[in-house]
Amino acid sequence: MKHATSTILTGGTIVDGTGASPISGEVVIQGDRIVHVGNTAGRFALGVGAETSIIDCADCIIAPGFIDAHSHSDLQVLANHIEKLLQGVTTEVVGNCGFSAFPLPEDPRVLRDFANGILYGDDCWGWNSASDYLTDASKSKVATVASLVGHGSLRIKVAGNTSRALTNRELDTMSGLLDEALQEGAAGLSSGLMYAPGSGASPLELITLCRVVARRCGVYATHMRNYSDKLLEAVDEQISIAEASECRLQISHLQAAGPENWPLQQRALAMIEKASEQDIDVAFDAYPWLAGCTVLTQVLPQTALDGGISQLLLRLADPVQRETIRPQIKAEARWNEVVITSAAVNPASLVGRSIQDIADERGCDPESVVLDILLEQRGDVNIVEHAQSMENLHALLTHPLATIITDGVYTSGRSHPRLYGTFPLLLGDVVRERKWLSLEEAVHKVTGKPAATFHLNDRGRIAEGYVADVTVFNPKTVHTDASYDRPAVAPVGIKSVLRNGRVVVDSDAVV
Repeated sequence: MKHATSTILTGGTIVDGTGASPISGEVVIQGDRIVHVGNTAGRFALGVGAETSIIDCADCIIAPGFIDAHSHSDLQVLANHIEKLLQGVTTEVVGNCGFSAFPLPEDPRVLRDFANGILYGDDCWGWNSASDYLTDASKSKVATVASLVGHGSLRIKVAGNTSRALTNRELDTMSGLLDEALQEGAAGLSSGLMYAPGSGASPLELITLCRVVARRCGVYATHMRNYSDKLLEAVDEQISIAEASECRLQISHLQAAGPENWPLQQRALAMIEKASEQDIDVAFDAYPWLAGCTVLTQVLPQTALDGGISQLLLRLADPVQRETIRPQIKAEARWNEVVITSAAVNPASLVGRSIQDIADERGCDPESVVLDILLEQRGDVNIVEHAQSMENLHALLTHPLATIITDGVYTSGRSHPRLYGTFPLLLGDVVRERKWLSLEEAVHKVTGKPAATFHLNDRGRIAEGYVADVTVFNPKTVHTDASYDRPAVAPVGIKSVLRNGRVVVDSDAVV
């Protein structure tokens, strides 16, 4: 569709992103801004004529473009991948879980070795600074990009891929680099405390860095140390860090993993609520799926990854070191629920199969199979783990402090379906079918709320003067057929998506 100077979205129902009740009316866009929200008379008063492009939104909702507040599309937004755009996403917050595509260390391979399992890149990515990355990201045709500084990436820049305690000089250097990145436009800091080298960070190290973030009015988003049997201790640590540093805290993908730990979630939510009532700036995000995804190396003791994947492989090849690692593999893992989604070597023999299934076939225990597979696959294996309960999911998604995210990760095999269908699942299954949230509540959790958290001051609302990021969808038909076995399925019911005033999706087709 040809880009018109002015566009009118007419005949639909406006859900403006604030949580307010829907209203009837039309939205007028000139250039990249919304100039009128309301009735036809207001449009004519602006002098908008018949030459304007008209989008008929009959039977549809006119909402702000969705904001994915927890994304791992750091590299894919630059390559203009459309999976998120087809869901109605117009803004992505990347650099999560301690992984960012900057700053590059002296040997760039060390950063790529650390982050490729999550960022899914090739052998030549990386940027020296936040400014360099954000300059390139601003050219994306599919998303407006905000980026956090990955604590793991920052640590590697200063001290290499090691989980040891930092010296005072190293911590001072990290603080200086973080401050520079925030001044260059980074949105805050993220940590990945279940991944080496971030797993070696002390509370004091994190408090020191978070004070820098607080001074620059940024956000500290954290993949905590534990989401299972030590969930409460993990939440308590992060709240203490936020309190000591006076930093805004966003707890990433909150959940209690594994049936034996499900009762802990309500206690964790109570801790977060209490902290919020005590004026600690804390919130969390969650995805509307019962399974998560990550790299298989996360089930290992993270000391085994000290020095990176190359050092891990040397340890696994040494019988003595291997037998030291094996008993430390996460005991809570239910191996029939841990399914391989991608592998570097001969993936057809592994993808779609559980660790327990492979262990049964090979006639050995699951822990030994994990180590065997990692060695065979050069450490390059992604997994999906089914670990959440429907009752807990309901409590998370409906909580007033929750933002709803995709946490989508690209892989070489079967990526998690959340990469393809999270927001249609929210609007279809969660809102329309289960009635867990009203439509205006759900839209707020993916527009106005994350916009406020990450200081996206002119996005996330249908209002005059705001950037014209708009998603139009049919509330009666929107849904996803993406599944764990067949994830790469485009959603249904997203009629049109406009980004910066330009139509980029029209009737389920990219323009």
